[in-house]
Amino acid sequence: MLRELSIRNFAIIDDLQISFSGGLNVLTGETGAGKSIIINAVSLILGSRASTDLIRTSEERAEVEALFELPESTPVASILRDHGIDASDELLIRRVISRNNRHRIYINGRLATTQILISISEKLASISGQHAYQYLLKPGHHLTILDQFAGLERLRNDLHQCYNEILSLVRELSDLKTQEKHKAEHRELLQFQLQEIKRAQITPGEDRLLEEERKKLKNAERLYQTVALCVDSMYETDGDIVGRLKELGNELNELRRIDSSLGPIAEKVIEAGFQLEDCACELRSYLQSIVFDAERIEEVESRLDLLQRLKRKYGGSLESVIAHANAVQKELEGLSACADKIGRVEDGLSRLHKKLCRLAENLSQKRRKAAELLVPKVQAELSSLGMDKVRFAVHFSRIPRDDSIDSYLTWGDSAIDATGADRVAFLIAPNPGEEPKSLDRIASGGELSRIVLALKVILANIGSVETVIFDEVDSGIGGGLAEVVGKKLKGLSRFHQVICITHLPQIAAFADTHFKVSKEVVDGRTRTRITPLEGNDRAIEVARMLGGVRITKKTLEHAREMIQTY
Repeated sequence: MLRELSIRNFAIIDDLQISFSGGLNVLTGETGAGKSIIINAVSLILGSRASTDLIRTSEERAEVEALFELPESTPVASILRDHGIDASDELLIRRVISRNNRHRIYINGRLATTQILISISEKLASISGQHAYQYLLKPGHHLTILDQFAGLERLRNDLHQCYNEILSLVRELSDLKTQEKHKAEHRELLQFQLQEIKRAQITPGEDRLLEEERKKLKNAERLYQTVALCVDSMYETDGDIVGRLKELGNELNELRRIDSSLGPIAEKVIEAGFQLEDCACELRSYLQSIVFDAERIEEVESRLDLLQRLKRKYGGSLESVIAHANAVQKELEGLSACADKIGRVEDGLSRLHKKLCRLAENLSQKRRKAAELLVPKVQAELSSLGMDKVRFAVHFSRIPRDDSIDSYLTWGDSAIDATGADRVAFLIAPNPGEEPKSLDRIASGGELSRIVLALKVILANIGSVETVIFDEVDSGIGGGLAEVVGKKLKGLSRFHQVICITHLPQIAAFADTHFKVSKEVVDGRTRTRITPLEGNDRAIEVARMLGGVRITKKTLEHAREMIQTY
C-alpha cells in the first residue's frame, strides 16, 4: 500500500508531500492543476523511463520518493531478499533525475537498476490510464488477463519452463547436427594432422640434439685436425710434453731430500703429467668418434627441416607439437561421440515435447472454460456501467504452424510459444445485431475506461497488486452512470488501495480520503499544491464540481447530501 509520496522539482511541482490512506483516495481539481503530473511521478516510481524534460525549469534535478507498506508475506519481500535488499515492513523507493543524465534509483537506501525496480513495482501497483487502455487494445495482452482470471499462472509458468528447456535443446541439437554435417571433413583434417605428427616420431628435445650433431658433422675436418695436432704436440719426439712433465716431477722429487717444501710441488707436477696423459687418451678416443659422413649430414638436415615445418604449423616448439597431437586425439574421440549425443538430445526432446503438448492441451481447455465464466461476468459489469446493450466475447484461435517452426514446438496443426498454443482476443458488439469486433476497431475512450474498470472489479480478488490507480476512469460518462462507477471504485477499494483522479462529483463523493490539487503563482513561478479535504472544505469542492465557479446554497446542500449518502 502506498503511504507517502514526496515530489520535488518535478514539472510544475516544486515540493509536494502526500499521505495516502487505505480505501478510496480521490484527487480532484481544475484541469491543468497538476493531477496527471502526480500520476506521472508515481509512474516513475513504478519504473517508467526517466527524462530530463520532467525536471522543473531552472532546477538541476528532480526527485520522487514513495513509501510503501510492505507485509512480509508479499512477493515483493521475497524479490527484495533475492537482490540482497533489506525487506522490512516498509519499502522506500527514490528516483533522482539529473540534467547530466546521471539518473539514480534507490530501494531502501540501496542503489538499484531499472530492471530490479520493475520486477518489484509490478507487484506493488498498477496504473489504469491511457497506458492501460492502450494495453487493452492489444490482443496479445488479453491472454494474460484471461489466465489471471482463471488462476492459470502456475500452469502457464510450467509450460513456459518446458518451452525454454526445449528451445535450449533444439539449439544444442542444431549445433550438433551442424557439427555432424562437417564432421567427416573435419575428422579427415584432424586425422591427417595426427598421422603427420605421429609419423614423425618426435622425441622431446630432439631438435636441440640434432642441431649439435649437425654442427659437429659440418666441422668434422676442423675438429679432427685440431685434436690430432694437440695429441701430437703432447708426444712429439722433440717436445714430448707428457714425458718432460714426468722428468721434471722426478727431478723435483729428488730435491725434496734437500728441501722438503718442494715435495708437494713435485707431486703436483707428476700428477699433471698423468692428467695430461689421460687427456691425450681421451682425445685419441674422440678422434675415433669423429664421423666424416656426407649422407648423415643430409639425414640430419632433412630431419631438422621436418621438425621445423611441424613447429611452424603446430605451435613453435616440439612440446607444442606433441600437445597439439594430444588435443587432436581428444577432439577425434569427441567427434566419435557426437552421434551418441545427438541420440540422447533427441530422446530428451521427444520426452519434453510430449510434456509440452500435454501442458498446452490442458492450458487450452482450462482457458476455454474460464472464458465461458468471464464473458457473463464482464457482461454483467458492463451492463451496470451503462453498457447493457454491448455484447462482450472472447475469441480463440491457434498459433499457425509453418515450416520455419521446429516440430518440437508444435501441437498438431498449431505452433506453441512460451504462453501455449492459443491466441485470445476480447471482442465487443456495441449495438444489437452487430457481430463482435476487436476493441481497437470500435471501442471509444469511454467504453475502454469502463471495460478496464469492469475487468479490475472482476479481478479484484485475484490480482496481487496492493494499489490500483485510475486516471481518466470517468472519460465519457456522467449522471447516474458516474454514480455506478463510484460504487464500483468503492467496492474495489475493499480489496485494494484505490487512487483515482476524477472530474465527477458522483465519484469524488465516495472517497475515503479526498485531496484537492490546485496551482498558484508565487514569485512569478507556477507551482502545484495538494490539500487534504474534510468536512465543509470537501463539501465545497464537490459543490464546485457540481455547479462550476458559482457555488449556491442549494449546490452546497446537494454536495453535503451526496457525501453523506455515499
